[in-house]
Amino acid sequence: MTSTDNGTAGSSENYNSFSRNSSYVIPGIYELEIEDTNWVLTSSFIIFTMQTGFGMLESGCVSVKNEVNIMMKNIIDVVLGGFTYWMFGYGMSFGRGAFSNPFIALGDFLIDPGVDDPLMGQIFAAFLFQLSFSTTATTIVSGAMAERCNFKAYCLFSFFNTLVYCIPAGWVWGEHGFLYNMGVVDIAGSGPVHLIGGASAFASAAMLGPRLGRYANGIGSLPLGNPVNACMGLFVLWWGWLAFNSGSTYGVSGSKWIYSARAAVMTMLASFGGGFWAVMYSLFRNEGRVDIFDLINGILGSLVSVTAGCYLYHAWEAILVGFIGSFVVSFVTPMFDRMGVDDPVGASSVHGIGGIWGVIAVGLFADDPKPLKTTSGRTGLFKGGGWELFGIQCLAALCLLTWGVLSTFILLWVINKIVPIRMDPNEELLGADLMEHRINHTSIGISRALSALAPIKVDLKEMMNVPKIGRNPGHDSCIQEIRDAHYQNNNDWSSYDKNSSKASIRRNQKRKTSFSFPTSFLPKRKGSRTISFDNHAFEEERASIQSGIGARRAVKLSARENALNSVNLRDSFLPSLSSRIDKKKNDSNFAWID
Repeated sequence: MTSTDNGTAGSSENYNSFSRNSSYVIPGIYELEIEDTNWVLTSSFIIFTMQTGFGMLESGCVSVKNEVNIMMKNIIDVVLGGFTYWMFGYGMSFGRGAFSNPFIALGDFLIDPGVDDPLMGQIFAAFLFQLSFSTTATTIVSGAMAERCNFKAYCLFSFFNTLVYCIPAGWVWGEHGFLYNMGVVDIAGSGPVHLIGGASAFASAAMLGPRLGRYANGIGSLPLGNPVNACMGLFVLWWGWLAFNSGSTYGVSGSKWIYSARAAVMTMLASFGGGFWAVMYSLFRNEGRVDIFDLINGILGSLVSVTAGCYLYHAWEAILVGFIGSFVVSFVTPMFDRMGVDDPVGASSVHGIGGIWGVIAVGLFADDPKPLKTTSGRTGLFKGGGWELFGIQCLAALCLLTWGVLSTFILLWVINKIVPIRMDPNEELLGADLMEHRINHTSIGISRALSALAPIKVDLKEMMNVPKIGRNPGHDSCIQEIRDAHYQNNNDWSSYDKNSSKASIRRNQKRKTSFSFPTSFLPKRKGSRTISFDNHAFEEERASIQSGIGARRAVKLSARENALNSVNLRDSFLPSLSSRIDKKKNDSNFAWID
């Protein structure tokens, strides 16, 4: 920010003057200095890259014929979810209206502070930071609904899912919220972001039902569509999580930078603990092999678990919290499958169960981060703080879990009355990429599915004509014309060769050749035998052979010219190829079509 001499709204002097002379109490969310704002904005940018991580992870876990659809859902989450968060979501979490109450905030809808507002910079920075959290919570659900959710229904869900997130976020972080005023502690969102997202994912997967044939061969995980994408998604999420947690100090002024550094290190240590358990569990479960799905979800479960108290733990406590989070997730994931809740990416267990443990762990291990007021001077049960903080954390986890499941059930029930939330079974077999986005993958069984569905009178004419992904139909048609011309050239050559062979045979039959030379070196006989040599006949034969070679070359060049004419090469169509053909047309070594 610059000084007020330049007339810049939101400057430090303007902000301080406003805070001294106004009776209005500035919410803590807007108490940002210049360096704090820079830190919050930078963290927001990095947190938005987590959308890339979620998209890669989820597309890598589903079958190839649905990978584009899952990426489209992540885009929709940002576009529609972000739009509704600006419209009403932010105001329902942090609104400053007169009608705000402990359940919901009201005010600051369609937020757009004017240039004369001394808090304009702080408001925009706070909004962007909270927006990045909101879109993350919505994206968590998309993986649980993969491979069988109607895309149009999902668009409606993404539009209104802001309601599922923003109200409980206000309970925990808004100064009006009843959990906030009770003293709940959640630094970066194990509860409002991950627990709400995981509970919503569980409700969505339960309502949709399992994918066709999912449990036909047991509850074991299905093959990943793209394991490399899934691993790359994990790394991008790992990177984004550092900003997610360390950015939640909400600045670097005063002592905030100290705890921001601590949050980053504790986040990494927790992931080490979770990854260590995931490796041991997978080796034991898979007879000496490390399963990618087990390892990814184990690490993610540990990251979710440490999020609520990321700068409240010592090193060994962070490792233990991550270890336990990974442990719980690894055992709950197959439990959900036994219940028939088909979650293709494990979001229900990773974010839901990991989020519950993360919220409760604060009540057990939390330090008092002096001089920050994060815990209001309280500590966890294992630090001698008694049962107060632990009880509040357990109550918060219960409230958030109940809200996430019930609100999602109600929202999907309403949407299902408008648009069916489940794909048609035939469309599910063909894949959402083809049916929703007209993207036809190769060598993944779509042609087989089309053939199987054709006899049951499913209208698939449009699907049959969808080009294969990665192919250029225009190029394919040109190549086919060239191949047809080449085929015609081969026929012409075969016909000429056959006629030429017949003519040569006839000439050999008519040829009369005699040679005459003395045979003195032979044993003497009575008389002498001479063989006459017809030089004129020899010259005729040599000329015939040469004319045959020339005729073959002429036919070959003629076929090339015909092929060029058949594809109608114009100046605007492959000009470089056309020029090379013109230059080398008379070169006997030039065989572009052969």
